[in-house]
Amino acid sequence: MTPIRVSYAVGVHRIRGLSPAEFAFVMATGIISTALAADAARYVSLALLAVAIAAYLMLCVIHLTRLACWPGEFLAELVSPRGFTFLTFVAASNVLSTRMTNAGVHWAGAVLLVIGFVAWLGLGYGVPLGLIAHARRDSVFDPVNGTWFLWVVGTQSVAVAAATLAHATARPDLAALAAICWAIGVVQWLLIASVEFARLLLRRLELADSVAPFWVFMGSAAISIVAGAKVSSAPAADQLLAPDFVRTLSMVLWGFATWLIPLLVGLMIWQRGRQGLALDYRTTWWAMVFPVGMYGVACRELGLVTDQSWLVTTADWEAWVALAVWLIVLVALFVHERVLHRPDAPDRPATTPLG
Repeated sequence: MTPIRVSYAVGVHRIRGLSPAEFAFVMATGIISTALAADAARYVSLALLAVAIAAYLMLCVIHLTRLACWPGEFLAELVSPRGFTFLTFVAASNVLSTRMTNAGVHWAGAVLLVIGFVAWLGLGYGVPLGLIAHARRDSVFDPVNGTWFLWVVGTQSVAVAAATLAHATARPDLAALAAICWAIGVVQWLLIASVEFARLLLRRLELADSVAPFWVFMGSAAISIVAGAKVSSAPAADQLLAPDFVRTLSMVLWGFATWLIPLLVGLMIWQRGRQGLALDYRTTWWAMVFPVGMYGVACRELGLVTDQSWLVTTADWEAWVALAVWLIVLVALFVHERVLHRPDAPDRPATTPLG
């Protein structure tokens, strides 16, 4: 085969096997752009926003191609235990919606919110229904992993985007949507958290299991905090929920999310000790970057609505920590791609799906 035909075959193979979890890159990049915009790092924030938009458009084209060319494989993945990774598209759309609204581009924020909301309705019901109706079932805890919290992240991302646009355009219907989605997301978080913690305590993690997706446990709590802070700051006439209740519950979630961080770090160190020090890039790493960025935004939003200046100060430096983690994972991605394209590189999948 000619080099051109070989390159074409490799490209088709990689597109066919690309995981929807790749939208986690857009989520991570978009939320860090949001965090840095609030920290007055305007040019860095805009550069990250441009990268996030370009990646979002490219991934949309790729996955529409997958759906058109290999619909059977696409739909089979959708109704599998990995189906929750499709909700990274919902979250990516709404993270960009929030960032564009904050930038004053309200029409783009509205368009992305509509896309995210429609996708949330389809995937938020379709994925769990697919699992419930699926004829083949694994043993009780085997399919459970941190990606199941993407169900919560998708719901709360709608709440955040809707509340942000409601604040910018004075739309009470969007404020109501945000409050409803926040309430749904909190209940979903409680349901998944009980199953997830039981899985961690009762089923041994294998060497091949990635710990990074479990960071979505913390990230789902963090985005629930952001949504709660925005819902509680809506005008009094637009509030469906008591703001004091929402803020109190958001502070409880913040305490738990903060407590989770050392546990997750310790879990990663423990697994590294079992696997050795060699690090191999995985798509799952972006599942760790997004929660780190979202935690800083949660600190800022909660600090502003509760008048706790120390939380806002924490957010200021935490945004730069998130950027450093983003850069480390990006460098790992470039190194991975360079190794993958060496003539003597082993045959390996293009990506490792989240979870």
